[in-house]
Amino acid sequence: MYLENVVIDAVEPQRLGRFWETALGGERLADEPHGFETRLAVPGGPILDLCFQRIPDPPPDPRAASPRLHLDLAGGTRQEEVVERLVGLGARHLDIGQGEVPWVVLADPEGNPCCVMEDRETYADTGPVAALPLDSADPDRDAEFWSWLSGWTDVAGLAGRSLRHPSRRGPLLELLPEQGPKATEKNRLHLDIRLEAGDDPDAVADGIAGRGGRELHPAWGDLPWRVHADPSGNELCVLPARPQGR
Repeated sequence: MYLENVVIDAVEPQRLGRFWETALGGERLADEPHGFETRLAVPGGPILDLCFQRIPDPPPDPRAASPRLHLDLAGGTRQEEVVERLVGLGARHLDIGQGEVPWVVLADPEGNPCCVMEDRETYADTGPVAALPLDSADPDRDAEFWSWLSGWTDVAGLAGRSLRHPSRRGPLLELLPEQGPKATEKNRLHLDIRLEAGDDPDAVADGIAGRGGRELHPAWGDLPWRVHADPSGNELCVLPARPQGR
């Protein structure tokens, strides 16, 4: 099994999806009324699909409820240029009380916070997305959970714990100490894991539970995937293996 998708809730999936596709240089996979998908392929590293799914509600005010998962974008020595380009595409500057920090906080066209990072050695070879910061009640515990689930392994970083694709390319998954326990509302962004041929969905569900996660049963109808939460309550989906030959 492997990490396949970053899923983003959107009131207007096409508008938001096109913004991120242009911002990141993605390859379009789907453009439908209820969803939009674009692919971010890191040469020699992971392939991550950004999937935008329609929901009716806009994101909450990030000053009142900061997102538990967001995108950190690579800025490096071109940070100001990257910020200017994103603003030109429809992003805006955002004050969430960050104060004087070396990164720049923006909001995408629907108000989701993202950061354009300064130059850091740990972000070499990430591609346009430097990191996926995820709030955690226990970064050591959750790093073990996500490493088992995704196959990503420990790397040095400034977060509580950081994981990366075995190629050592692509973004870091950063487990950050949470400011408070997760609210009952679903995260605006979540991660999808894809099973591979031979993976047993029930055994994976048991493995998630045995490592502190749990299976969720939302009233979303009959879905081909299963919904879980990590040990800190962050939602994730486990997708079935693709049919052979696809």
